[in-house]
Amino acid sequence: MSSNSLDKGILPDRMIADLAAARAIVAARPFAPDQIQPASLDLRLGGIAYRVRASFLPGPGTAVARRIADLKLHEFALTDGAVLETGCVYIVPLIEGLALPDDIAAASNPKSSTGRLDVFTRVIADETRGFDRVEGGYHGPLYAEISPKTFPVLVREGSRLSQIRFRRGEATLDGEALRALHARERLVDRAEAVMGEGVAVSVDLSGGGLPNGKDIVGYRAKRHTAVIEVERRGAYEVADFWEPIAARADRSLILDPDEFYILASTEAVQVPPDYAAEMVPFDPLVGEFRVHYAGFFDPGFGYAGAGGRGARAVLEVRSREVPFILEHGQTVGRLVYENMLARPDQLYGTGIGSNYQAQGLKLSKHFRG
Repeated sequence: MSSNSLDKGILPDRMIADLAAARAIVAARPFAPDQIQPASLDLRLGGIAYRVRASFLPGPGTAVARRIADLKLHEFALTDGAVLETGCVYIVPLIEGLALPDDIAAASNPKSSTGRLDVFTRVIADETRGFDRVEGGYHGPLYAEISPKTFPVLVREGSRLSQIRFRRGEATLDGEALRALHARERLVDRAEAVMGEGVAVSVDLSGGGLPNGKDIVGYRAKRHTAVIEVERRGAYEVADFWEPIAARADRSLILDPDEFYILASTEAVQVPPDYAAEMVPFDPLVGEFRVHYAGFFDPGFGYAGAGGRGARAVLEVRSREVPFILEHGQTVGRLVYENMLARPDQLYGTGIGSNYQAQGLKLSKHFRG
């Protein structure tokens, strides 16, 4: 595929920069040097947070600011940092707003490090009927809804919890195109992997294939821990926040209700340079657990040409109302691939300081080791 052969696809880094130069992305202050990623833009928290009584969607004809005024319990500044407590819902206006052309829509997702801390984060736009989706032609502010589930977190003005992708038209590869791409590039290290319009991803509970220690298949989050400052890297001891999960002889794991787990995929994943991917539920009828809050995979993730040899998808798993048994090799998600409008100038990888290029079972960047 030539880098300019499509008129539908995900906008790469330089086109995101062009959107900003054309004031289609309106930022209250200049971008940070690493804010534009290969196929997405990190979004920054503004200086004020509002604790609200409940999550909400504004709906047609209603601005988010109006709903905040109706629902807020109190407001506080983030300029010097503030702790967001577990079990609470916060709304934070973002530094970035949008003035999109009619043919460019956007979708957002938590950043990988946000999801791995079990911080539930969604982006809201005025008059919208859904979270994390912005229609083409939208002009207005953006807001982050933030609800820490397990660990209290310290954030400040400029902290980046979410990322946003911009797309022109419908860019998803159908089953036939995906099978052809898999035949050329081996998207995962398994010959038969395409399921409908996605690549099946399963959970590794054997332990033997994970480079982080053959007897450890995952981590369960501890309760009542210290605060995690989201901008600190390698600052916290794993044992203070996580319990390792040993592999069982029957290669299964019982998910306890309302507990949070970090697991890894059986498959090693690749995203070629001319494509982007997103993790989505493989079957919405399987409702006993949720996998992967943070779903974006950038061009170059796990790709040999970008310093990868295939990388495991880290699975952020939370069980729902009842205990649920996961079995080794059980399908838990699908990777949906989309065309890029053009190849990014920089690919995901060590060259731009990406944190998870060669990952196996890996906690967020905040933890040592």
